[in-house]
This record gives sequence, structure tokens and C-alpha cells, in this order.
Amino acid sequence: MDFWNSLWNIIWVIVSAFVFVAYLIALFSIVSDLFRDRELNGWWKALWLVLLIFVPFITSLVYLIARGQGMAERTHKAAVGNANAVEDYIRTVAQVSPSDEIVKAKALFDAGTINADEFEILRAQALSQAGKAAQTA
Repeated sequence: MDFWNSLWNIIWVIVSAFVFVAYLIALFSIVSDLFRDRELNGWWKALWLVLLIFVPFITSLVYLIARGQGMAERTHKAAVGNANAVEDYIRTVAQVSPSDEIVKAKALFDAGTINADEFEILRAQALSQAGKAAQTA
């Protein structure tokens, strides 16, 4: 229990844990980048992985220095691609036709929930959204 009584030992444990976690994050980033890179030959990927296993710290530093710029570009390209895919999916799922909006507004008008002025406002909004969609397409 003498170990935990010294403030410097506690600080050393915290710093060591931080460095270890940072190294693991870098290692996982490197491995995922290796498999994401379509231009790198399979033998080079295997060599990088073997070196990461046997000489992990030096290999990580060399990889980050030598291939860091390409790694950042591939990560950015993947993030943009994922964001575009999510936006396209949301557009296809959430897209409601203006005629559906007008039918819903008409049902509210017929039920007496909204008055004629509110119905005309909702109809105009639905038609203006259709015009905007047609302009972007």
C-alpha cells in the first residue's frame, strides 16, 4: 500500500494509462487505414501488420510520419462519403410528396380542425416545397 501513498506514483500511473490509451487509438487508426487504402499492395499491408506486431512503437511512428497525410485524406474521404450516404438515406425516407401534404391539410379542413385560411397557407407551403425540390433536382 506504500505505492498509492506517493503523489508521484499516482501521477505516473495516470500518465502511463493516458499514453497507453493514446497508443491503442493510434494503433487501431493505423490498422483501419491499412485496410481502407486501396492503392497499397497486399504484401505491403502484410509487412506493415507484421512490423506493427513485432516492433509496434517504432512502426507506428514511422507509419504516422510516412503515411499520415494520406491517412488524413482517406479518413476525410470516408467521413464525407458516410455523411452523404446518411443524407441521401434521410431524404429518401423522409420525403413526402406535396399532394400528400395537401390531402392531409384537406382532411384537417374537412374535420374542422383548421379554417380555410390555414388550409390555403398549408397548401401554399406544400406547393412551394415542391417548387424548391424541382429546382434542386
